[in-house]
Amino acid sequence: MKLGIIGLPNVGKSTLFNALTGQGAPSANYPFCTIDPNTGVVPVPDHRLDVLAEMYHPEKYTPATVEFVDIAGLVRGASKGEGLGNKFLAHIRDVDAVIHVLRCFENGDIIHVDGSVDPVRDLETINMELIYADLEVLEKRIDKTQKLLKGDKSLKENLDVYAKLQQSLNEGKTARQTELSDDERALLEDLNLLTLKPIIYVANVSEDEAAGVSPDNAMYNALKAAADAEGAEVIPVCAGIEAEIAELDPEEKKAFLEDLGITQSGLDRLIQASYALLGYISYLTAGPKEVRAWTIVKGTKAPQAAGKIHSDFERGFIRAEIVSYDDLIACGSMNAVKEKGLLRSEGKDYVIEDGDVVLFRFNV
Repeated sequence: MKLGIIGLPNVGKSTLFNALTGQGAPSANYPFCTIDPNTGVVPVPDHRLDVLAEMYHPEKYTPATVEFVDIAGLVRGASKGEGLGNKFLAHIRDVDAVIHVLRCFENGDIIHVDGSVDPVRDLETINMELIYADLEVLEKRIDKTQKLLKGDKSLKENLDVYAKLQQSLNEGKTARQTELSDDERALLEDLNLLTLKPIIYVANVSEDEAAGVSPDNAMYNALKAAADAEGAEVIPVCAGIEAEIAELDPEEKKAFLEDLGITQSGLDRLIQASYALLGYISYLTAGPKEVRAWTIVKGTKAPQAAGKIHSDFERGFIRAEIVSYDDLIACGSMNAVKEKGLLRSEGKDYVIEDGDVVLFRFNV
């Protein structure tokens, strides 16, 4: 599960990456400070694990994780190789989803490659470069399919889908904004289109707005309207403040956030939103040896979820003993859960829910 952080140069990508990962990637006030991508694995904040850890005092504590990649800044003309365009685009193809950082504050000391701050213009600049790159891939596939069509008339349906998307891209719409059925999306999957990847927009706001964006922030409001039109989420984050918070120990972090009047940092909200963006949920296992969150795709059935722990669990699956997290916490212990008849025995067709606390029974 890999998410690429993208944006124009000097919008706060590397600062955000450093705040997320604590890796100290280069961050400076000039374009292309980042050249090769930096990667870091980040735990997904989950208060449920903290509560279970208090209950069980386990030897190990293992949260779910996501991997973030800090990708070099893109400039206008990247699809034609300008700046680090070709490398940039190749790195985006390697990720599962995109975090697009856009600057939403004025600061004369921080250079903007276009000379002024306008997040909607910046969004459109990058989207157009990704659209151009997708058109090039799509046109090659159309040419290839047309040649194959002479021997396989069934490919006509494929060509119709490609033509539909080509028209939409030529109108300046991303593949995400194109109305596609599930079957059409599946047909396009092997093209690895950049504008079909799930996306979250991050509005990098000023330190004055770290605790909340002003209703009068015209740049943020315009960005939010553009993202809403695309059906995408916008998360406001002050990358600079988040980088400071990330260096604090847990108690200091809690006090800092309380001083700001917020319960959860922008980074925590971004990590959780990134996790959900790809359709992932967590089921939990808990005991004195380990408290752990296991990542599965929403809709996964019990045997396949068991296989995340070990292939033998799936192969020899008998049943899953399940209690909801809320019921477990309300009862205070697993023994109390059993006494109240809240522990359920589920079979092979059960679809695991987010927050299920699970014990798998199996026999190999």
